[in-house]
Amino acid sequence: MTARPSATPAPDAASAAPKAVLVGVHLPGTTSFDPSLDELALLATSAGDEPVARIVARRQAPDSALFVGSGKADEIREQVLASGAEVVLFDQALSPVQQRNLERHLGVPVADRTMLILEIFAERARSHEGKLQVELARLQYLATRLVRRWSHLERQRGGIGTRGGPGEAQIELDRRMIDDRVKGLKARLEKVKRQRGTQRRARERQGVFRVSLVGYTNAGKSTLFNALTKAGTYAADQLFATLDTTTRQLYLGDLGRRASLSDTVGFIRDLPHRLVEAFQATLQEAADADLLLHVVDASSPQRDEQMAEVDRVLAEIGAADVPQILVFNKVDQLGPDARPLATADRLLRPDGREVPRLFVSAATGAGIAELREELARAVRGDVAAGPVAAGEHDPRGLDAAASAYAWPAVGPGAPARSTRRATGPRTTLIDPLGNPT
Repeated sequence: MTARPSATPAPDAASAAPKAVLVGVHLPGTTSFDPSLDELALLATSAGDEPVARIVARRQAPDSALFVGSGKADEIREQVLASGAEVVLFDQALSPVQQRNLERHLGVPVADRTMLILEIFAERARSHEGKLQVELARLQYLATRLVRRWSHLERQRGGIGTRGGPGEAQIELDRRMIDDRVKGLKARLEKVKRQRGTQRRARERQGVFRVSLVGYTNAGKSTLFNALTKAGTYAADQLFATLDTTTRQLYLGDLGRRASLSDTVGFIRDLPHRLVEAFQATLQEAADADLLLHVVDASSPQRDEQMAEVDRVLAEIGAADVPQILVFNKVDQLGPDARPLATADRLLRPDGREVPRLFVSAATGAGIAELREELARAVRGDVAAGPVAAGEHDPRGLDAAASAYAWPAVGPGAPARSTRRATGPRTTLIDPLGNPT
């Protein structure tokens, strides 16, 4: 298998990072396509590559041999030669045959989105559990790539000397070795899962209220975790800065009940299903929590799609029914015209539940005190996320005719924004000038 260039740049020269050409293909029915390829560029940078060119194509269906077709493949090859790129990164998943054919056609290694995410995970995993989970996911991915791409995978002959019938192919030996390793890793992860289950049951017996942070990668979960717990865990402005689950005691005043806060791995669009399976032991923290803090990057233009992707993964791991508090983070990065008028309101979710939403900046500390108060109410059992009362309207104009995650437009000509301010049993709508309506 043709190896990708090393994802770790030389310590004395950032320019030594492998140059990468980014490719995205818009197919019919694809709702999550990113024409700017900005997220793929962030993934490439996180993996140690330097994006030097971006190519976007439209197709009615993927080409079975080259995914993009021969004409677009020639265009990509010309761009590789012109830019001196050492790798081509696709924003979509490639079949083993497509990847092999593209590498032969382009003359450089080719990686798809799944491989890129796996490389980042392998580099960032620190705990024993995290390394096991990443290795399992990588082996499961590699098992689908054994398509006679190595010269040593020719069929061996059995018997003595050159006599005897055909023996076992090297590819079959490799596949068996991978299968055996996968079985061993699954058994070890099952043991880890049981240990985590024992720890969770112990916290339940002690009456610990369990809160888990969930959200799209780089939404600021670890920074918020540090702001709430003073833990000092690693936080950085990059994708998948944190992979390993960290749990700390959460101080919420004299409530008469202990609370814990867990920081979990971030989600991302098109997160490989096998990666979700491999991280089941870690993601179980979210499924077994009493409350989820769904952290959203309020400054991201794709925040609505990111919220929907997080909800999809939560449903996949069995955490769709866990009560949530929405935390719109990074409000300090919003322009003056886009900042909310209130620090808290309630938002109608696609399933008909109305949940608390708070606007905070984990970096500056804005809104953290209000978030603690909301958490304290949740621990006391004062927060209920039930159906919206008849006749009430969502503060952001989310009705049956609007997008499930709609957000007001920003800039000249944008419609007036309204923010809901809780006033006891009633709810007041205020216009952009702060006047009740």
